[in-house]
Amino acid sequence: MSNELLFEIGTEEIPAGFLSKAIVDMEDIIRKSLTEKHIAFEGIRCLATPRRLVLYIADLSPRQEDQSIEKLGPAKKAAFDENGQPTKAAIGFARGQGLEVSQLETITTEKGEYIGARKTIAGQPTKELLPDILKDFMLAIPFRKSMRWADYDLRFARPVHWILALYDGNVISLKIENIESGNTSRGHRFMSPASFAVTGFEDYLQKTRENFVIADPAERKNIILDEARKAAAEVGGKLFYTDDLLETVSFIVEYPVIVRGGFDEDYLKIPKEVLTTTMISHQKYFPVVNNEGKLLPYFIAISNTRPRDITVVAKGNERVLRARLADASFFFEEDKKVPLEDRVESLKKVVFHTLLGTSHKKVLRFRKLAVKIASKVKPSVKKNVDRAALLAKADLESLMVGEFSELQGIMGREYALIAGETPAIANAIYEHYLPIVAGGDLPQTDEGAIVGIADKMDTIAGFFGVGMPPTGTADPYALRRQALGIINIILSRCYSLSLNFLIDESLIQLKDVLKKPADEVKKDILEFFKGRLQNQLITQGYAYDTVDAVLSTDIDELVEVMEKVKALQSFRQNPDFEPISIAFKRVDNILKDFQNGQVDVNLLSHEAEIKLFSTFDDIKTRVEKGIIEKDFSAALNKLAALRPHVDDFFDNVMVMDKDEKIRFNRLSLLAEISALFHKIADFSKIVTPD
Repeated sequence: MSNELLFEIGTEEIPAGFLSKAIVDMEDIIRKSLTEKHIAFEGIRCLATPRRLVLYIADLSPRQEDQSIEKLGPAKKAAFDENGQPTKAAIGFARGQGLEVSQLETITTEKGEYIGARKTIAGQPTKELLPDILKDFMLAIPFRKSMRWADYDLRFARPVHWILALYDGNVISLKIENIESGNTSRGHRFMSPASFAVTGFEDYLQKTRENFVIADPAERKNIILDEARKAAAEVGGKLFYTDDLLETVSFIVEYPVIVRGGFDEDYLKIPKEVLTTTMISHQKYFPVVNNEGKLLPYFIAISNTRPRDITVVAKGNERVLRARLADASFFFEEDKKVPLEDRVESLKKVVFHTLLGTSHKKVLRFRKLAVKIASKVKPSVKKNVDRAALLAKADLESLMVGEFSELQGIMGREYALIAGETPAIANAIYEHYLPIVAGGDLPQTDEGAIVGIADKMDTIAGFFGVGMPPTGTADPYALRRQALGIINIILSRCYSLSLNFLIDESLIQLKDVLKKPADEVKKDILEFFKGRLQNQLITQGYAYDTVDAVLSTDIDELVEVMEKVKALQSFRQNPDFEPISIAFKRVDNILKDFQNGQVDVNLLSHEAEIKLFSTFDDIKTRVEKGIIEKDFSAALNKLAALRPHVDDFFDNVMVMDKDEKIRFNRLSLLAEISALFHKIADFSKIVTPD
């Protein structure tokens, strides 16, 4: 294709975890760069393997677009005198633009007529701009970690070995440190390490494939899935995989080769989660399961080279996995010898955090909180909650979790069942960690939900209490995820549970370690929760000002807050929404610094204020009934009835009357109306036309 750009950065092996993000970042960076420089293009495609990052742009315009620039000068009346002659202002402006006064134009704006200059800047040839564009693009790609090598200043994910840069089939000449661009790429490090020339993108894809490199990660994924499924079917099984595993494996290899291996059936006695964690997390193998989802004694590994003898490679992988499984089997058998409850005492030796004490102390804290939560939301499970909270962290002292930390909770559930605990308690031990990732599964039982809320709240209150809240992008203790976990658990279970209660009870347990007064810590935590909830609701599609209006009044009962947001979002369709929002802003503005008083009916004299008070008095009870019953839509529709009377009041009544008593009475009436609105939302936060 003519006018195509092909840019490849050849490197040492870049970690798999860097590459999927790099692909997204590369496209964002080049799209922004070309847009800012007014260079048109048809499409962008970014590819990656462990040893190369590839940028392809289809139909990249050979020339920058011409740009028309408009520069405003002084007002026309200041630019010319009464005789129409140019003033010093006009002459100076023209000189500054490199023009004659006669070349200036009259430009009409909202503020009136101005003189101005319009210039056309001719676009430059794209090939002249590309060296700087590509160099800036390469240096702008962000990585979690970057490195320098030799005595060069360049920082990149891994040392760079070659740069391929072609536009319309011709080399774009650029040099970065000691590396000069060219028209050559390289094949697979072991199977075809030589360089080869390419003429364009399709030629590049063909020749890399001939040299044992599949440049497109999507194609590598498809090859891995298709071939791995065939290999699993050959032993009567099905491939078990996660999207994360498939993505990781596809970025580990340039040329995927399927290797099937097996292991001793005796290892199937180990809990499934142990086996899958060993294979997936530690070895990057795909497990094989039967139609019922039970593990079979096989695995699929992905090799980056085509071996002479595949059985030798399979045996090597089997040997590595066998050692891992032997360790896991030993840990499992040894752990079973010690009842889970006996491990609770050992938590006194495990430091949760130097400022917050041991894991044993943490368990005692959130156990008390969990029981109190259960008393409020589900008294029938209080006994199970107490037991589950006691055992929740006991598996941290097991050999298995010591070796495979990602199995915490999973092994706790397994060892609890072995020790004779009820399934409800065992499941709660596992579920209290949920959600493990943002947007992950939530607890499905009350026991797990309650213990999880208590544990997370203790963690958040603890780190805020010792002065270690999240800062910027830094959140080493995952407090944002923990807060969202609490929010989503409460919402999913529809718990009528006060955030103030949770925070107060947690801070009581932490009183001996707090670095500042509890009320200040509580204020910070509430603001933190408000921020998490606000971000989540906006992400879910609720209008920013709707969310802001509700959260500005109260965030204590999350289920109630959610219903208010839904009701207000729906109320936006009501034709009275915008007028009543504008009216409410007027109410709020006039009430600044006013101390509420009681309305004296005898002081109401104007027809408009009498009608407003009468309507307000009539709907107040029904609005409050809707709020108590959490029927916020009904309450808002009742409040809408006030709108014409508020407008009439402001149009015809002098609120700030000279008579102090009348003025105070009218302000008191507005304050009562404002207070009723505030029970649902702060309408002054709604964005309305000025």
